[in-house]
Amino acid sequence: MDLKHSRSVKLNDGHFMPVLAFGTLASDDVPKSKAAEATKMAIDVGFRHIDAAYVYQNEKEVGQAIRDKIADGTVKREDIFYTTKLWATFLRPELVRPALERSLKNLQLDYVDLFIIHIPTAMKPGEDLIPKDVSGKVILDTVDLRDTWEALEKCKDAGLTKSIGVSNFNHKLLEMILNKPGLKYKPVCNQVECHPYLNQSKLLEFCKSKDIVLVAYSALGSQRDPTWVEKDSPILLEDPIMNAIAKKHSRNPGQVALRYQVQRGVVVLAKSFNEKRIKENFQIFDFELTPEDIKAIDGLNRNFRFFQLLMRKHGYAHNEHVIMTAPWTLFIFVLTQL
Repeated sequence: MDLKHSRSVKLNDGHFMPVLAFGTLASDDVPKSKAAEATKMAIDVGFRHIDAAYVYQNEKEVGQAIRDKIADGTVKREDIFYTTKLWATFLRPELVRPALERSLKNLQLDYVDLFIIHIPTAMKPGEDLIPKDVSGKVILDTVDLRDTWEALEKCKDAGLTKSIGVSNFNHKLLEMILNKPGLKYKPVCNQVECHPYLNQSKLLEFCKSKDIVLVAYSALGSQRDPTWVEKDSPILLEDPIMNAIAKKHSRNPGQVALRYQVQRGVVVLAKSFNEKRIKENFQIFDFELTPEDIKAIDGLNRNFRFFQLLMRKHGYAHNEHVIMTAPWTLFIFVLTQL
């Protein structure tokens, strides 16, 4: 057995992506140094896939953590699979490579393993992560995502990234890229909200049919910030069925939620800055859910999005692109009907 790739999935460009990733998004009240500490812990525990983004504003710290673990001999650069994301203010094709180069400068790395379009909605270029007009409305930009994609292809050809992909795309947006005249590289992945309450079965089936890996964020549910999550929204990790399955396997519900994704062919992100949780989140490779377990978890699907609150608060229809900001971060979620 190829141990290096036994916990990885082969992408459509031939590279391998570890199926379990460590997420680095942190709220504004968390010191950036915590991102570095947690990333080091994650690498020590065994995580080799680090999921990050320019908009998280902590790539300097995460990059330092990776370089420290390389320097102390824990890993080699080629052992780490690093994902970064192209933010919405850089979707104009001429801004794509400079944006990636900015991340590389912050990381002090020569290349990233995966570079993905963060959201399929362009915003006014500039230094503001959330450009707004005088009335406080977000200023959007008009960009053809196919042109953006072509710029990502050039980044791959230049060796600045090994692979390229997308995030928060629905099947129509994916088809737009796949049907682009002169397409050189298909997206290797599509990162979306995905958990037992929103299992994305149709999108997963579509992605598999196109040899695109689905990557799940919010796989353990979500942080319960009242600004963007209903206070009475269900708590995934308290679900009776999840807990019953966890008890049967002598595991916790979070481990079951992560294992569920891996067994259905989904790459899954796990975010925690707590050392105990980081260790627990990695311990999903020494047990297996039964077909009955999988069926029971599939039955929990209710097409529930943890980010629906602001969709209603701001009066958007469910199938529109929705731009939402939370006070704890400058991060923006754009939701699409997937």
